[in-house]
Amino acid sequence: MSEKTAITPDTHTAPPARFSHGVRKGNILQVAGQVGFLPHVEGQPPTPAGPTLREQTLQTLENVRSVLEAGGAGWDDVMMIRVYLTDTAHFAEMNGIYNTYFEEQGLKEAPAARTTVYVGLPAGLLIEIDALAVLG
Repeated sequence: MSEKTAITPDTHTAPPARFSHGVRKGNILQVAGQVGFLPHVEGQPPTPAGPTLREQTLQTLENVRSVLEAGGAGWDDVMMIRVYLTDTAHFAEMNGIYNTYFEEQGLKEAPAARTTVYVGLPAGLLIEIDALAVLG
């Protein structure tokens, strides 16, 4: 059996509860739900990238990427992405931002994806994204 390893990139704050930003076991890496917080600055509370869906989506994707890379993976290793929005009116805008982002990343094959509406995010946050990657 392979060891289970918690992943927390330097850009992220320590989780506020007993969970990890990512967990790798063998060739499987699960990225926990990430939100649009800017990279961690020592002594400062987490700060959203901005009030807009665009700012938060791009930062959220970068936060997912940071966990993937810290776990030895990249976007081409991702099998599944789950997106959680706080407003159904954001679907079309998020899809446009998402498509452009992955075109710019040069993603070879698109992962499976699911988008749902979830209203339980902290105030001011509009999006959360998690990912499942299989390495090798």
